[in-house]
Amino acid sequence: MTTADTTKTGYHIKGDFFEACSCANICPCAVGADPDDGQCWTFTGYHISEGTIREVDVSNLSVVSLSQVAGNMIAGNWREVLFVDGSATDAQAQALLDAFQGHLGGALAELAAMVGERVATYRTAIEYTSGNGKGSIRVTSPQGQGYAIEASMEAYRGPDGNPTQLVNSIASSILGNAIVVGKASSDTVSLPEHQMQWSYSGRGAMQGQFDLRA
Repeated sequence: MTTADTTKTGYHIKGDFFEACSCANICPCAVGADPDDGQCWTFTGYHISEGTIREVDVSNLSVVSLSQVAGNMIAGNWREVLFVDGSATDAQAQALLDAFQGHLGGALAELAAMVGERVATYRTAIEYTSGNGKGSIRVTSPQGQGYAIEASMEAYRGPDGNPTQLVNSIASSILGNAIVVGKASSDTVSLPEHQMQWSYSGRGAMQGQFDLRA
């Protein structure tokens, strides 16, 4: 494949990510260990600050993967609902789906290969905030009322007051950057039509930046 073809069919995206799950403290999945209680109910949100997919500019757009994982996360068999930013054009939405469903290779394809059941895909409003080790995310429900996902999180702090990081882990190697670990003060998912409904407080959370390309 030529360089021009790679540019046309690949992607390079950078931005912020957020994750909260049912595991206590630091999520074991980040280092390849089994999740607490043998399962991990989780979401990962990606806000793209800048980037292109198949030469389509997808800057300032977000994607959220909501997943139920029974057993070790690396073993796959994830059950996933994927949310794509409702402000995306049709071309942008398709480009995001192509990348995050694994059609364009790279780390996103490695993650997509873990999905055993693609339950549904929705285009809806996604809001997020990030700064000083704190983050929040809200995903409007497919019906347009209330939130399918609503969570707030804050980093653990080291002795110097800076956020605690994982720098050499399976998760950090996939995302291309160190990961800030902490807890979610709230993590509520309400998607009963797909048997995804839970609410946790004080469970594991991670955030940071990603730099992905293929």
